[in-house]
Amino acid sequence: MLAGMGPVLLVWLAVCLGGTWAVDKGNFKTCEQSAFCKRQRAIKPGESPYRALLETMELTNTRLTLQLINDNNKVRLLLELYRLQGNITRVKINELKPLKPRYEVPDVLIREPPTEPLSLLSQDENGVVLSLGPESQRVIVSARPFRLDIVEGRDVLMSLNSRGLLGFEHLRMRKDTFSYKVTSTVASVWNNIKRVFSSSQADPEAENKEGADPANQDENTKEEEEKVEDGMWEETFKSHTDSKPNGPSAVSLDFSLPGVEHVYGIPEHADTLKLKTTDSGDPYRLYNLDVFQYELYNPMALYGGVPVMLAHNAQRTTGIFWLNAAETWVDISSNTAGKTVFGKMLDFVQGSSETPQTDVRWISESGIIDVFLMLGPTPRDVFSQYASLTGTQAFPPLASLGYHQCRWNYNDQEDVRSVDAGFDEHDIPYDFIWLDIEHTDGKRYFTWDPHKFASPKEMLQGLMDKKRKMVAIVDPHIKVDTNYKIHNEIRSRGFYVKNKDGGDYEGWCWPGSAGYPDFVRPDMRAWWASQFAYDQYEGAMENLYTWNDMNEPSVFNGPEVTMHKDALHGAWEHRDVHNLYGLYVHMATAQGLMERSGGVERPFVLTRAFFAGSQRYGAVWTGDNAAEWDHLKISIPMCLSLSLVGISFCGADVGGFFKSPSTELLVRWYQTGAYQPFFRAHAHLDTPRREPWLFGPENTALIREAVRQRYTFLPYWYQLFYLAYHTGEPVMRPLWVEYPQDPATFALDDEFLLGRDLLVHPVTEEGARGVTAYLPGKEEVWFDIHTFQKHNGGQNLYIPVTMSSIPVFQRGGSIIPRKLRVRRSSACMEHDPYTLYVALNNQRTAEGELYIDDGHTFNYEKKEFIHRRFSFSNNVLSSVDLEPGAQFTTKSWVERIIILGASKPSSITLKTADGVNQLEFDFDASMSVLTIRKPGMNAGADWTVTLQ
Repeated sequence: MLAGMGPVLLVWLAVCLGGTWAVDKGNFKTCEQSAFCKRQRAIKPGESPYRALLETMELTNTRLTLQLINDNNKVRLLLELYRLQGNITRVKINELKPLKPRYEVPDVLIREPPTEPLSLLSQDENGVVLSLGPESQRVIVSARPFRLDIVEGRDVLMSLNSRGLLGFEHLRMRKDTFSYKVTSTVASVWNNIKRVFSSSQADPEAENKEGADPANQDENTKEEEEKVEDGMWEETFKSHTDSKPNGPSAVSLDFSLPGVEHVYGIPEHADTLKLKTTDSGDPYRLYNLDVFQYELYNPMALYGGVPVMLAHNAQRTTGIFWLNAAETWVDISSNTAGKTVFGKMLDFVQGSSETPQTDVRWISESGIIDVFLMLGPTPRDVFSQYASLTGTQAFPPLASLGYHQCRWNYNDQEDVRSVDAGFDEHDIPYDFIWLDIEHTDGKRYFTWDPHKFASPKEMLQGLMDKKRKMVAIVDPHIKVDTNYKIHNEIRSRGFYVKNKDGGDYEGWCWPGSAGYPDFVRPDMRAWWASQFAYDQYEGAMENLYTWNDMNEPSVFNGPEVTMHKDALHGAWEHRDVHNLYGLYVHMATAQGLMERSGGVERPFVLTRAFFAGSQRYGAVWTGDNAAEWDHLKISIPMCLSLSLVGISFCGADVGGFFKSPSTELLVRWYQTGAYQPFFRAHAHLDTPRREPWLFGPENTALIREAVRQRYTFLPYWYQLFYLAYHTGEPVMRPLWVEYPQDPATFALDDEFLLGRDLLVHPVTEEGARGVTAYLPGKEEVWFDIHTFQKHNGGQNLYIPVTMSSIPVFQRGGSIIPRKLRVRRSSACMEHDPYTLYVALNNQRTAEGELYIDDGHTFNYEKKEFIHRRFSFSNNVLSSVDLEPGAQFTTKSWVERIIILGASKPSSITLKTADGVNQLEFDFDASMSVLTIRKPGMNAGADWTVTLQ
């Protein structure tokens, strides 16, 4: 694989792939080594230099604007405040008169968010109070120092700049440049002339006003206030120098959350679900990076970054969405609230000094402050608020919810054929087989190795004949080679990212010397999408899908293994857009897969790098993990953190990418992965092969059983993804989302819920003989899905386990449809019958849903689907149409109904449009399980089953 690579790349690979298999922390900056983070973090809580100039306030029906002034340097900022539909407040802060425009993130919001009227309630010299609608919610803007509080009744929900950490480095001219000297000399002369003429009038008020305007500043004052610190105009890390032509441009703001002890989100970090305080170490970092075998329980940046944090207590859930794509650091500290009275307007003090409080500070290198305060009050409200801004999870093709088999690399077409046959031989279902970078002709993406993959269509047709699919990798670094069509087109169209001097930016990646397409450009994205057309991408067929790796972007010889910050995307520096790059690659690729079918077929695209909004384009995985027990454990909080910020389609490499798992670890990882949204095994080039049947018949049987369980639950997974697409609710969720008033759930991250109705506690300890699962809900009952044993909620339950155990529980009160006839792929099961699992609660009721469509097109947008509601009460089970206007037919029927927690009936009747029939049944009195056999009604029909 290394043939033809240059010496620099070989050295990099030797360092990375040799010996230690561990992250070299020295390759990545700490806050102390990141000049802007160090500068901003040096500002300690205290009196803010910013005050609000209330006389500049303008209030229209939709927004409030107000100037802020920094009393130290007299620079003015413009504050904009909007009340948005759905209980969201937006706060924007920018320079009033920036030297040049500052970057504002495009393409992440799905539309300009609709506003609602703001009204002024009161105003005096200390500040203003605005109403946030019919509730008792208010925004209080205090003038001196500037502070913003959102209150509801007597409760403070959130405070901004309450610790005085608002920082806004204004753009300025560098003092040692010729143009600066000319400008400042002219300004100084002009100031002296004005002084001579104005001294006779001597209006102190006018002088005051003059001093407040940055344009009128005396040069000496400016000199005094703005001392130049290291790293403001140039910064060196290891051998790389960042030229910083625009100088310092960082922004920061603090938020206080009274009554809050638990905050979540801001992925991606290999850390616990509940975020930790950062007082004694580095802040959490959001800067998309290719981190070689990352360390666990660490705030270091990883492959993606979503600048969204959720805060939760038993009374309320809120969220903060910090819309900034530059390198960002997030500090979290614990405090107690109620120590300050803010403004003379308030005649009470919020809470007692014992109230817990979490303080958060966001620091970004450039751009503006643009923050959305999502005020809940419930977890579901926050999910729908965030979805209203950035969109929901793309509705995936059903097949992509099956099992995926991958490694770096399947060697050739014969290897693919043999692995495919191995699944049939061992009776293990799968839907997708994957090809990594070695399938290409010398790491030229959109091509095939002419010897190893000489007839890709023949290979794809072989998979299609078995109703299976393939994913091939397409990375966004393009081999610099004049014999390579893709490179020539990108270069001739001027589509590459430019270096600071205006030439095409080049770096080292898998192909050797590579160019990086400028995905920030809409015309570049449109061109990239066009390359997936069947007449462009030679060898592609409709069952070939795509995987975007290395899209942070990864640059092996770049600073921190990524692109230089002073590289150029048109008018903008890479520092402004860095965290957007992966989102744009994902967006363009998904667009290409859609366009190639004329907009008919749903795409499936996996990405490693991501940002807010990436959920609209496909799936994400947790990157290059390792075959270690702790990496298996961390997959749960990592995917839960992603789920909370809109990205539901998440998974981790089953078995671990690096190193070789023990058989026990591999089996436990399959059992865990089978209950996580994206289910793919993947492994490094240098690891021994690990197809599921290579570890002896006993382990093959255990892995087969885990994969088959996944396939039986595909109807439930599909319905959950349909719900996520419609509402923004996560598929995989922490327990506190459904039990928001139960503090025992707030920090749990070794178990999770799928939807509301399945609770999963995977076995993630080596040699485990038992696990303790928390079953939430004092009024709830939970049924073990394997034994049908009933357990009460509100308890820690010890569960003895063997190697075949996967502790999963169905909530009493739910109905889950499953398909028990598992075949070689999901498409082979399309017309198969359903078994309904009806788990009764203490009130002897239950409800659930079933969603069916063609599984792969966008026709559901034209109402071509079936959406049924099942409900059981008063001994009657019924199926009704949730969407009477929809049109779709299915050949599937209901072949069995299993009622858990049932009593024995004397008889059972089925009523359909065709009449009334008696049904056969069995009753297991020891377990209170009623099985109704062969009711036989069509899955799309209206029917009732009555127990007498």
